[in-house]
Amino acid sequence: MALHFITGAGSGIGAALAARLVDRGDDLVLLARSDDRAQALRERFPGAATIVADLARPELLAEALSRQELPARLDSLIHVAGVVDLGRVDALPVSSWIWQLNVNLVGPAELSRVLLPSLRAARGQVVFVNSGAGLRTAPEWSAYAASKHGLKALADGLRAEEAVHGVRVSTIFPGRTATPMQQRVHEQEGQPYDPSAFIDPESVVTGMLTMLDLPRDAQITELMIRPGV
Repeated sequence: MALHFITGAGSGIGAALAARLVDRGDDLVLLARSDDRAQALRERFPGAATIVADLARPELLAEALSRQELPARLDSLIHVAGVVDLGRVDALPVSSWIWQLNVNLVGPAELSRVLLPSLRAARGQVVFVNSGAGLRTAPEWSAYAASKHGLKALADGLRAEEAVHGVRVSTIFPGRTATPMQQRVHEQEGQPYDPSAFIDPESVVTGMLTMLDLPRDAQITELMIRPGV
């Protein structure tokens, strides 16, 4: 069975992915930003290990992880956690920029750096959950889109660097998906939220599992998922 390290397993795509992996017998290490959240994850996914560290404080990640038991071998590191705060460039405070860039980009970069020895040992895989905003932007989306454009660059650079170690790197770009984050976006946009109008998280997870399960003679470097017609 495989061992997967997942961020953002508390809800949405991350929770759906963790459930599917558990159902097929895989083992999980789940990142939580607090002890309370770690306990909630252990109750939801019995048998999963938890690591407590906050992506919003990337400068503290290495120290936080050094105090906890990390796996010697890791089949995948899956970056699902993300935050969004909409606003015009002339109005969005610097604190919002820093929060989104840290959680969506700098935190994943640092977490990847710390866990690369374990990934190399298993010739594992890194999967980044990006967004349509990682390829284009719109008014009031500049900060979030900047973080996701950066995440694409991180994935592309990491893929080129880690090929020699046999580590695959994949990015998935879901369109609007029915998650708590999407509900928050609609609240910020002042729009009613109907989850049935958007992609089911399970559909995104199916794409992610295809990336993970692809035979080792190939890799899916990028996968875009859009709502059905």
